[in-house]
Amino acid sequence: MSKEKDSDDLMIPDGWKPPGPCTKEDNPHGMVSESAFAILFPKYREQYLQECWSVVKKDLKDMGIIAEMDVIEGTLSVKTTRKCYDPYAIIKARDIIKLLARSVPYEQARRLLEDDAACDIIKISGMVSSKARFVKRRTRLIGPDGSTLKAIELLTRCYVTVQGNTVSAIGPYKGLAEVRKITEDCMNNIHPIYNIKVSG
Repeated sequence: MSKEKDSDDLMIPDGWKPPGPCTKEDNPHGMVSESAFAILFPKYREQYLQECWSVVKKDLKDMGIIAEMDVIEGTLSVKTTRKCYDPYAIIKARDIIKLLARSVPYEQARRLLEDDAACDIIKISGMVSSKARFVKRRTRLIGPDGSTLKAIELLTRCYVTVQGNTVSAIGPYKGLAEVRKITEDCMNNIHPIYNIKVSG
């Protein structure tokens, strides 16, 4: 399959909107089987996670999801309960803990609880063969004092953060597609400012 075909498949049609929220009336009996996800978090995130975890647990409990943090094992986990009526809730919960482990603040990660927001975690480490070139292009994506990243956020209406070998983005589906294109182009030596000027 050609790269152009892949790009076409990722395009968000104009006027497309995500389906409306799933309500208790749609699924009054809840989930019939348990779904669960777990992820490791780095030690430096432990203090922040402990500070915000009570809010995380409450928000997810309202969706019928149990959230747990194990500081000894360094893991975050989520699982459905019989009170969970939205099948997609566990995917949102999984993505929230993924983002929290990647230094995304919870006030941004919780946007995934809204039906018009999604996230994309872009692995950029394998896109460039040279370590020095990788660091240079990652720095270019951020820009002086974060100015390029801020311009990308304004253009795409997404929250974007660069942490280690990944770029995490939260926002509308069309904006996420733009963030991915700008990121991949940047790692392929096309300056982000070019895409910002073309799209802006």
